[in-house]
Amino acid sequence: MSTTIVISIIMTILIAATPILLASLGELVVEKSGVLNLGVEGMMLCGAVCGFGATVATGSLLAGFLAAMAAGVATAMIFAFLTLTLSANQVATGLALTIFGVGVSSLIGKPFVGRTVGRLEPLLPAALSDHPVLRVVFGYDILVYGAIALTAATAWFLTSTRPGLILRAVGESDSSAHAIGYPVIAIRAAAVAFGGAMAGLAGAYFSLALTPMWADRLTAGRGWIALALVVFASWKPGRLLLGAWLFGAVATFELQAKAMGATWLAPEFLAMLPYLATVVVLTLISMRRAGAEGSAPACLGKPFATA
Repeated sequence: MSTTIVISIIMTILIAATPILLASLGELVVEKSGVLNLGVEGMMLCGAVCGFGATVATGSLLAGFLAAMAAGVATAMIFAFLTLTLSANQVATGLALTIFGVGVSSLIGKPFVGRTVGRLEPLLPAALSDHPVLRVVFGYDILVYGAIALTAATAWFLTSTRPGLILRAVGESDSSAHAIGYPVIAIRAAAVAFGGAMAGLAGAYFSLALTPMWADRLTAGRGWIALALVVFASWKPGRLLLGAWLFGAVATFELQAKAMGATWLAPEFLAMLPYLATVVVLTLISMRRAGAEGSAPACLGKPFATA
């Protein structure tokens, strides 16, 4: 295998892992606050279509990404209102949010089907980003670097800042946090909003960077992989980064196999590998139940009531 092919494989993996990493980072913060939002896929689709539409309307990728984050936050606030204010079941509401996102994105995106926009370009100058060897480090767009930086920032926030420690306290014992004066509902709503912004940004990465065009259900279930990745990483940002790269490798295995001439592998089998890997990972985690449960926030998925 030539150096050029190896570099291309590494770059493809890192790029494919970026939206999964962004979405799972947002969900990790949400779950650290004690909220379980299964609507990541729906929020990603809303972000993808709104980001694409804003870019078509304005010609600006920045406007597209900002619109995608706003759409993700707006969608997440529907979930927050139902679960945090009205105490609706979080699992059922999250599933409904995904269904809502699929439907809304199909409706809004119908006029955009098949249309294309300009791709998000590499951040650094062409002398570095197009270099045959150096591009493996310098050949990425701003969100690839941003996702890695955000992973480090999230780890620092959760472990070394007062707001991060308060967020974790709310997730571990909401009644105790409320008893000493912390606004549990407001903190959880802020976490859900952050998760929505990251999911919207992840969705826009599909429509504005990976495949700069709109197609129905563009995210292809990657939101569910992001959810599984949080559990796989035991709610730790560092492991989340490694897990995203692992899932990125599995997700791009079809392209890698074709590049290496492995035509004997059925394309349908290769396409199902990311989801098969998700099932295998969750099965292995359930088999070591004590370790997985010990890492999860104690109040995860449990409604909070002041009375």
